[in-house]
Amino acid sequence: MRHHGEQVAWITTHGGAGASTLARVLGGADLGRRWPDPAKGEPSQVLLVARTHNAGMRAASHALNALRKGDHPAGLELVAIVLVADAPGSLPRALGRRVRVLRSAAEVHRVPWVPAWRLGDEIDQLPRAVRALARRVAAPAGKARRSR
Repeated sequence: MRHHGEQVAWITTHGGAGASTLARVLGGADLGRRWPDPAKGEPSQVLLVARTHNAGMRAASHALNALRKGDHPAGLELVAIVLVADAPGSLPRALGRRVRVLRSAAEVHRVPWVPAWRLGDEIDQLPRAVRALARRVAAPAGKARRSR
């Protein structure tokens, strides 16, 4: 019952996606690559986390497909896909198209490059996009508006 009482579960779609950092900063259960089991008291609301590089977006697509097919414990609800910048700056056009495809299937939040997090440091103020994600994570199920 380690994650009993947590409101959301962060699911990493690949190693190094940033789920552990987001769980530490915003709260929630960091479950690594496994699905939570609501029948065991784990959160039913999940956030899929991936980096914005090609492999990360493919991993997010595979995880989203697993949800679509029902390859998970009963009772899970996808809150959003969270895409964490893999580098500073804008995405190349091809990766931007992949983001749009993911947005057509689910709510997507983009987390910008935060150099301090790379070193495991805290920051004084969360970037605007991360504050919006924090509000979404804290909102009761079904109460937050869709954010893109």
